[in-house]
Order: sequence, then structure tokens, then C-alpha cells
Amino acid sequence: MARSMAEPIIVAEGIEKRYGRVVALENFSVEIEPGAIGLLGPNGAGKSTFIKTLLGLLRPDAGTGRVLGLDIRKDSYRIRQKIGFMPEDDAVIPRLSAVDSVAYAGRMIGMGSSDAYARAHEVLSYTGLEEARYRFVEDFSTGMKQRAKLAQAIVHDPALLFLDEPTAGLDPKGREEMLELIRDLSHNHGMSVFFSTHILPDIENLCDKVVVLHRGKFLAYGGIEDLRKGDESFLDVRVLGDAAAFRAALEKRGFRISLQEGMDFQLAAEAADGAARRILEAAVETGAQVRRLQSGRASLEDLFTRLVEG
Repeated sequence: MARSMAEPIIVAEGIEKRYGRVVALENFSVEIEPGAIGLLGPNGAGKSTFIKTLLGLLRPDAGTGRVLGLDIRKDSYRIRQKIGFMPEDDAVIPRLSAVDSVAYAGRMIGMGSSDAYARAHEVLSYTGLEEARYRFVEDFSTGMKQRAKLAQAIVHDPALLFLDEPTAGLDPKGREEMLELIRDLSHNHGMSVFFSTHILPDIENLCDKVVVLHRGKFLAYGGIEDLRKGDESFLDVRVLGDAAAFRAALEKRGFRISLQEGMDFQLAAEAADGAARRILEAAVETGAQVRRLQSGRASLEDLFTRLVEG
């Protein structure tokens, strides 16, 4: 795949991390360019370990890396000053209001008090918490806590934002609102986003590229469409009638049937020229009624399954 000329925002070189006999990351190497990047893997794949190692919260047992050009072993504090981090777990300070909590996060990375409070009001308004800014964070709903964590992560307007399962525990409406905020930060505010999740549709809807890992091992990195190259497109057909006769009529007309479930057929698109006409001819010949005829591509779930099993 063609590489962009942009300087990588994240570089990992042979990173390994173990917890006793458990290998969380194994010889993990990747170079990641600016943009909206998904870190994709099932629960337990090593996503959180990878993020915490990049931020210096965990020390690698082997290998090294750079974040925004800074060495993860030598410059971890400077890295944490330059990036934003929204962790998966809550870390609520009791009896602290949202505005105090966000301003505290700003002061922790070196902002002056007045600047931290001014910026806290801005980002709480941006995340939809303006009217709740003087309420205690511990009393917030799950969705409001997630928004407060995002506000803390962007209070200093970082160039790179790490998000660890940002939609965890959210209902569908809250999940879509969170994704829209992240999309706006990435596309309209020039912020690179490194987005860890096991929810495939979130990656597909938000990210330009994806890093895939499984059991601590690097599997792939690239644009979703680039990684899909070689995967077949297909025609999805549903009929009402004699399924066996319809199948035989399709095969006679050169179709390769990659999947059949009752009256549902998935046809490899290699014979797609004039496909609709020939499918209708097969239906007329067998007396079947065509209830659905549409084209499709392998989903991100199909791609991930192929990478893991391959």
C-alpha cells in the first residue's frame, strides 16, 4: 500500500509486555500516520496495554517506541502533556464538580489556573455539559461521565487524542452522540484520534485507518478499503419458490453461489455483468419470485475474522 509522507504520530518497535507468564504484547511493531485511527481487537487482545505502554503508564519488557516524536521510555511525562487520554475506567474524585474536575486535569499537565478554568467551561459546553458543570461528577449518569472524561482529555487542545472504549456502557443515542463528538474533533478540529474499541461499526463509521491486533500480536494496519482488497463483492438475492430449481438455473447461467440459507443466496460477483437480467431469467424459468436483489461487500467483521483466522 502507498504510504503517506506525513510524519508518524505513533511508532512501535518490537514492543513486548508480559504479566507473569501471560504475554499481553508480543514483538508489536507499527508506524501510524495522523488521522482517525481505529485500534481493533476483541476483549483481551492487548489494546489497553498497548495504549498504556505508549503513554509510559506501563514500561515495556522489550522494544521501544515514539509518540509525537518523543521516546516512550525517556519522555513519558512530556508525552502525557502533549496528548489527551480518555481511559476506559472512571476515575472520579468525590465531591468535585465537573468544571473543577476538568480544570484540575488541565492544571495537571501544566496549564495555569485561570486558563484551565476558562478552557474547562469551553470544553464542557462543547461536550454538552454546560448546564451540569457545577454538579458533582459522581452524580452523573454513565453518558455524562463519558462526556466529562472526554472534556478532561481535550481541555489542553492536544494534537493527539487516545480514546479507550469511549462508547462503553452507552445507550444507542449516547453512543452516536459520542461518536459525533469524536468525528468532529478529528475532521473539523485537526485532532488525530487513536480510538480503541471492540465494536466494529464504531471503527467503520469513524476511522480512516485501522490497526488490528489479536492476542497481543500485530495483524494489519491500513485503510479499511485497502485491507479489503482481495475480498469479493457479492450479490445478495432472496426468492420465493423452488430453491433447488432456482439454484440450478443460476449455476447454468454462470453464477457461483458462495452461500445459500434457505431462500437466501449470496452470489460471487465475478459474473456480475448483466447479472440482474440473468437472475430474472432464472426466476422466470423456475417460477420463483425475486424478493430482494442487491450488491454488497464484505463487512469489517468479515475482514477481521479473515485476518484473525489467517
